[in-house]
Amino acid sequence: MIKNIKNMKYIQLGILTIAWLGFSSCERDFLDRPAKDQVEAEFFFNTAKDLEVATNNFYSILQTTEVYRDDAASDNIMPLSPNNRIRGNRIVPTAKGSGGWSWGDLRDINYFLENYHQVDDEAAKAHYGGVARFFRAYFYFEKVKRFGDVPWYGKVLAANDPDLYKPRDSRQLVMDSVMRDIDFAIANIPAEKTLNRISKYTAILLKARIGLHEGTFRKYHKISGYEPFLEAAVEAAEQLIASRAYTLFTTGGPTEAYRNLFARDNQDAVETILAADYERGLRTHNDINQSMTSPTFGAYGINKDMINSYLMKDGSRFTDKSNYQTVGYLEEFQNRDPRMAQTTAPPDFTVIGETRPEPVTLAGTTTGYRVIKALLDRDQWMLAHFDLILFRYAEALLILAEAKAELGTLNQADLDRTINLLRARVDMPPLNMAAANANPDSYQEAHYLNGVAGPKVPIDAANKGVILEIRRERRIELFNEGHRWDDLMRWRAGKKLEQPIVGIYFPGVGSYDFTGDGVADVYVYSGSSAGAPPTVTSMIDIQQRTLRDPLTGNGSATSGNLDPFPLGGSFDEERDYYYPIPLEDLNLNDNLEQNPYWK
Repeated sequence: MIKNIKNMKYIQLGILTIAWLGFSSCERDFLDRPAKDQVEAEFFFNTAKDLEVATNNFYSILQTTEVYRDDAASDNIMPLSPNNRIRGNRIVPTAKGSGGWSWGDLRDINYFLENYHQVDDEAAKAHYGGVARFFRAYFYFEKVKRFGDVPWYGKVLAANDPDLYKPRDSRQLVMDSVMRDIDFAIANIPAEKTLNRISKYTAILLKARIGLHEGTFRKYHKISGYEPFLEAAVEAAEQLIASRAYTLFTTGGPTEAYRNLFARDNQDAVETILAADYERGLRTHNDINQSMTSPTFGAYGINKDMINSYLMKDGSRFTDKSNYQTVGYLEEFQNRDPRMAQTTAPPDFTVIGETRPEPVTLAGTTTGYRVIKALLDRDQWMLAHFDLILFRYAEALLILAEAKAELGTLNQADLDRTINLLRARVDMPPLNMAAANANPDSYQEAHYLNGVAGPKVPIDAANKGVILEIRRERRIELFNEGHRWDDLMRWRAGKKLEQPIVGIYFPGVGSYDFTGDGVADVYVYSGSSAGAPPTVTSMIDIQQRTLRDPLTGNGSATSGNLDPFPLGGSFDEERDYYYPIPLEDLNLNDNLEQNPYWK
């Protein structure tokens, strides 16, 4: 039974300010509870409610809208202004605690863990102690992904504590500590389906996510000890699947269910394990749908190689077609994986809540491929109140398949209970392991030629085909959910960011029918739009929106793909897998060393 906490929703209008020793006094918007000022630990940690209030303060650590913007800083989505990490323009920050090197949230968690034992309620201590350990594991997982080795602090540091000036601890020590924390959380948080609160199931999925990331990062970056982490990922994913607490959301059937999962005001606990709760007039967000629809704010456009990655409806590869590079918009949507038309606007795209198809609109997308996943009704394009999925069951299926494939223990039965369930939701043919391994997809393989500096770690030859198909499935299923950058980093595939990010193909100037009704919708011209048919709803001047020839790779062509990023991405293989530490923090602590090549 889903636990209903009306006055303790995950994200609410109410603001709690906790200024007791150890906790920060900054505003938190997760609880509707009066502020408390200068409360000493001995007076605060007395009841189960105190523990609940204290741990609710940790929810601000979780990313919410940021999850749905992160793909716009990867090879999946090109926004109007390319992100610095795609352009290779990240710089060493100056101010202490900037650039992600901040530790205030950790101090809050450690302060709680040093004091929560004062409460006499054993069940409450187990529950909320588990929640605090969940957040510490989450905090450190994010730090390790960003910086690699970091100092491990399992206590509150006093002003004169020498550990303030210690060097970074080893990745092994930190990640072993992270796994102990998440195991504690799994063992102690009750097995209740709490949609807007951390549950045992959230902790299990986080463990699977951590294990997969750390295991594959170590494997492809040649760091010893990858197997135990992949085994932990398998164990956690198996545990979540065996619980039967969740299943895949199928309302609407193969042509609507995937889109419906994200395009609704209120989530439920069918597939969604953890969601950020928003409500009209109480808690809203304005940057997600606006980024998908505004010509001047985000203008999100999906990369053509993402579109190329969707299979044909019969399971064959679109990129096996001899003319796949020069197929026009209308033709390329025919007989494809149904998730494609539920992720990017198809020829008959209809806005949620409306009955007539939307006129073809290319002004609000850099590549011509509009993002519609999690795009709700028109009323929410500027100010939205729909819930945001943060953890969902489908990820566990993908993790189990990939971890077992990387360990060399995957079999067809595993695929049938993981990847093939995702395909069945949209009525796609199942993935056959033997067939995939017998004929690996060279188009997909070209995306992941990991590493150009030093010896490469190739994809295991025996399972290359199926691993490539699992990566395809992961990119498609988890598109725009904040996973893509991390995936490229752990696969040591940063150079993928230097491949062209382009859009719709046009064979030349002229009129184009995008909807198949025999009427021109798009007019492509050079300098002068004279002669454009009156039915046209989108105009493209190739002097302003340049084209790139898909065969030669040349820009400024009179035919080719929309080219919103002509300068292209840049990725330093020796430097860019980690972020730099701020200069002031290095100056304050002589024992800290900067990440390699960030000088």
